[in-house]
Amino acid sequence: MLLKDKTILITGSSKGIGKATATLFAQHGANLVLLSRDIAALNELSANLSSACSTVVNVYQSDVRSHDSLKAVFTDLNTKGIVIDVLVNNAGIMIGATLQTVSEELIKQTYETNVFGAMYASQFSLRSFLKKRKGNIINLSSIIGAKGSAGHSVYGSSKMAIIGFTQSLSKELAPLNIRVNAIAPGFIDTDMTKDLTPALHEKTLSSVGMRRIGTPEDVAKVALFLASDLSEYVTGQVIGVDGGMVI
Repeated sequence: MLLKDKTILITGSSKGIGKATATLFAQHGANLVLLSRDIAALNELSANLSSACSTVVNVYQSDVRSHDSLKAVFTDLNTKGIVIDVLVNNAGIMIGATLQTVSEELIKQTYETNVFGAMYASQFSLRSFLKKRKGNIINLSSIIGAKGSAGHSVYGSSKMAIIGFTQSLSKELAPLNIRVNAIAPGFIDTDMTKDLTPALHEKTLSSVGMRRIGTPEDVAKVALFLASDLSEYVTGQVIGVDGGMVI
């Protein structure tokens, strides 16, 4: 088991990539701290994982956009004596809009979720990591953040910010034995892509070299590598999981 005795916190873990990552991590022996706004979905996932994998799962209804909400989670973890080993900043939103039409509220919501939430959670996690002089942060970016895409200037820039955050923070924390890496998924079968029209779905699929849509499990497997000691000398990297997608 690659993650035995590790405690891992995953944001946005009630569905999609977060849920797949939680499931795979539990199968590899990790204890989990799961965050989402959907507490009912978290409770169901927790029950399933605890039964199937005999793992310890703590769940919290939390909104990563709120500094106070995340602070309350980490305060409770500290009270319970739960010290995390790995943070997965997975929570994110993608709503396509050209800059001419995007609203101020959507810009704010995108950055609060995709960027500020990752920064807040990372900052709170450092307290655990510094105690042990060891830690691991995995950020979810996007191929759109790495390459850009028409109609996604706000989303793409938020995910590019995550790349800059990852690479800079990795340099800050490497002397403290804390690793920071990012994953940049491509066209993945999640709620973010389910509303595409058939024509746009086919057009997007045609840009993928492997000619299939990725699964949340494809991304989770890379997260497993980064969370485990197999990658103990890897930091500051952005790993694409896109099947050879060209955008």
